[in-house]
Amino acid sequence: MAKCDQGYLCEVCGEEVDNITQSDLYLRYVIGEVPVRDLLAAPERHLACNPFHAQFIVDPGFPPVPMEGPFAKQNLDPAEVSRLEDLITRGWRRLQELHGQSLPVSDYPLPEIQAAGERESSVT
Repeated sequence: MAKCDQGYLCEVCGEEVDNITQSDLYLRYVIGEVPVRDLLAAPERHLACNPFHAQFIVDPGFPPVPMEGPFAKQNLDPAEVSRLEDLITRGWRRLQELHGQSLPVSDYPLPEIQAAGERESSVT
């Protein structure tokens, strides 16, 4: 996260989101849920403050975040859970790689998200 991207406050807990490795907003951008044009306007949260996404991060470096209710992964279709665990875990790992690097924001998304964006740009 660039210096200008630091200091955003979490809309859930009100604490500062210190860097990209904790950012739900950048995770959603990296996995293709948030378009680049929304990065400056969309609300920020800590990953742990968004249990829906956090429950799908399956990595020894990320403490499990439990979620209850109808959108808890134990209540979802197993194939969809598997797909989301793969996508969101790879997105979280991408955030770990990005921390401290000085890449253009357009290079942040996962490769398949970048490729889909390039295909979409060439069609329009």
